[in-house]
Amino acid sequence: VQLFESGGGSVQAGGSLILACVPSGSLLSSSCLGCFRQGPVQEREGVASIGRNGRTTYADSVKGRFIISRDNSKNTLFLEMNVLNADDTAMYYCAAGCASDWWYYGFEPYKYDFWGQGTQVTVSS
Repeated sequence: VQLFESGGGSVQAGGSLILACVPSGSLLSSSCLGCFRQGPVQEREGVASIGRNGRTTYADSVKGRFIISRDNSKNTLFLEMNVLNADDTAMYYCAAGCASDWWYYGFEPYKYDFWGQGTQVTVSS
């Protein structure tokens, strides 16, 4: 199973981007989904997660600016990112998993079985 991210790029501070993540199989509806990021000098951190039941959680740094959603009919995960700032510059990864924890959503990396290759987001001030 592979995950393919798209939608990254360069944007000025205050701008918006929408990331999309599509798995190679019909994985989306049976998985919890998460978005993580890693900046040039930062450790990987969880940004947003959505469970099978649609419940969501966000990192404090992105609350009110980012929206995670899933469209099971299109087998696609979306991360809408608004009011971007330089601190949001990072490689963004999507992940799918939670085969053994049906209700999970969150930022524990070991819960996720499949990871994308990442898409770069660069915000210039």
